[in-house]
Amino acid sequence: MNIHLHANATTTPKTRQYIQVSHQSVTHLADELGVSEDTIRRWKGRDGVADGSRHAHRLRTTLTPAQELVVVELRKTLLLPPG
Repeated sequence: MNIHLHANATTTPKTRQYIQVSHQSVTHLADELGVSEDTIRRWKGRDGVADGSRHAHRLRTTLTPAQELVVVELRKTLLLPPG
């Protein structure tokens, strides 16, 4: 299996699963694995063990009024939903 971890990831999927099923304290797990307590809390609260998306959730672009008009007309013509 080829694993692509985030560049700053301090845990692997196997480690994350261990964190999620462990009944040890957050402090003990952080010391044992050499990661922060915040990292332990984050992985305990997640459902899966895969890395999240590395892409922005919101695009930071602005359209000129002319571009906006074109987009609105295309959406109307193609019956696309807004957003």
